[in-house]
Amino acid sequence: MANHIPNEVLEEIRKSNNIVEVIEEYVQLKKQGQNYLGLCPFHDEKTPSFSVSQDKQIYKCFGCGKSGNIFGFLMEMEGFSFFEAVKHFADRGGIDLPVSASQPVKSHLSDEAQQVLQAYDWLTKLYHHLLRYAKDGKEGYQYFKDRGISDDTADLFKLGYAPATANFTASFLEKKGFPPQPLAKAGLLSVRDDGSAADRFGGRIVFPIRNHLGKTVGFAGRTITGDGPKYLNSSESELFRKNKILYNFDLAKKQIRSTGEVVLFEGYMDVISAYQAGIKNVVATMGTSLTESQARLLNRYADTVIICYDGDDAGIEASYKAANILRGTGCQVRVANLTGGLDPDNFIREYGGETFIEKIIKASDTYISFYMRFLKRNYNLSLKADRMDYINIILKEIAKLDSSIERESYLQELSGEFNLSMQSLQSEMEILQKKHGKNVTKEKESNKKFKQINFIQPKKLVPAFHNAEKYLLAHMLHNPVITEKIRDELGASFNIDEHKIIATHLYAYYEEGNPADVSLFINRLEEQELQQMAIDIAMMPIDTEIGEQELRDYVQAIRVQSGSKNDIRLLKEQQRMAEQQSDPIAAAEIAVKIIELQKKLRQS
Repeated sequence: MANHIPNEVLEEIRKSNNIVEVIEEYVQLKKQGQNYLGLCPFHDEKTPSFSVSQDKQIYKCFGCGKSGNIFGFLMEMEGFSFFEAVKHFADRGGIDLPVSASQPVKSHLSDEAQQVLQAYDWLTKLYHHLLRYAKDGKEGYQYFKDRGISDDTADLFKLGYAPATANFTASFLEKKGFPPQPLAKAGLLSVRDDGSAADRFGGRIVFPIRNHLGKTVGFAGRTITGDGPKYLNSSESELFRKNKILYNFDLAKKQIRSTGEVVLFEGYMDVISAYQAGIKNVVATMGTSLTESQARLLNRYADTVIICYDGDDAGIEASYKAANILRGTGCQVRVANLTGGLDPDNFIREYGGETFIEKIIKASDTYISFYMRFLKRNYNLSLKADRMDYINIILKEIAKLDSSIERESYLQELSGEFNLSMQSLQSEMEILQKKHGKNVTKEKESNKKFKQINFIQPKKLVPAFHNAEKYLLAHMLHNPVITEKIRDELGASFNIDEHKIIATHLYAYYEEGNPADVSLFINRLEEQELQQMAIDIAMMPIDTEIGEQELRDYVQAIRVQSGSKNDIRLLKEQQRMAEQQSDPIAAAEIAVKIIELQKKLRQS
């Protein structure tokens, strides 16, 4: 596929899409030396091992080994084909692809999923238009007006209304040429007992649910008449996975990255009210409990998650479960304390966004403070036995903290509340730490999310020629002049087959006048293993100012190995001929020479 798109076009597309900005749409990155560091999106990890080189426009995970350029990254993250990735970045950069490269290419989505995606797009526009401008949507429009939602906000979130008129949606989709079966399967339509299609969301306001790319992949329909369940969601499908998607993540992710914080709500209206009030780093779950998949997603973007659920018992229980899931992925957690029977949406409408920020978000509890509040509901602290049980449980949590200042603060809180001496509390906590083998200093260092990491992996014991070939290729990837010298001296005489293939492609790449750009070069390598090997080599730390003697040493090491291999091949041929001529003495003498050469090769 890469061959159908000219290199100069790929280079223009790649230059218009900085790899750091691209990956930051999926991963929180922080500068470390010359590269950027973050948590790998391809495997679970708490300590970052995912490195991005802005200079080379490539990425490499030193944990799972994944590597590539912007095209490879999107192919891995979204399952895109190469052409889909190229087209995505071309559209994003405002670049027109040549006609020869714009032929239809099969999508990574199934035909059924593509139809459903198109239907969602049509219905999102239709329901929103009806809400804003049509008589049929007046009831839904008034509902949002009564909830304090402005027209601009309704437009931003594409809020809609599905008319209660029988078969309105089914008839609309049929006229657009959509078959009813996949739409019913995806939960856009319902199926009657006789097998005919019927509207699923009729008479409901509609919240389009978008994926992180901003495409509508599901609907949440809320009743405003009291008929049926309060909320009705699209069915689980290839496009829509409630346990993975977070509402409003596509709009919030930029602000989440810049602030390092995200506010997690339970409801759609909580998000919309907060966003309208100027609080942009807000998301919500899909009407279900927070999942590990959603927690890992948040952990890649934010240092701190502020849980802001309803203040009733159910909300507090849900907050506790969510907090522990988030902490399990490495997130710092704070929990808002909403009192007075108000949910976040009601609080914002009554007191305003600034008060919500100051009184709720900024005043949110640390996990330990929240845990104290959560646990007290189950104990009668006027009873000595309950009081002692409560204190011991809290001490166990305090003992896990890395910061001595935090530990002392909570111990002082317990001391004041229960009239206990600091000395007795500290002694008990130290016993707990020893019991669980906690080394505070060591654990504090290991739990830093973005601690300094040395990515130069331990050198494996490999033959000298192996390293010579890798370092030579590393210099060749960075310098076409060196590549030309090596082509004249060695040609394709690398000993390792993969190195030979990379070198051969590199000769052709530079002969076409292309720049020293590994991100562009790897598009020529069709096999993913070769692409990853080329990136691994390009990420090796080298001194770009290499001397002539060092180059000669690399070349000599490769030639010695290649020459010895040729000598062994010739000796084996001579040995075979001696055996055919029934000359065992000559064959044995040749065998000794072969063994000596092989021994030298292993030692070299």
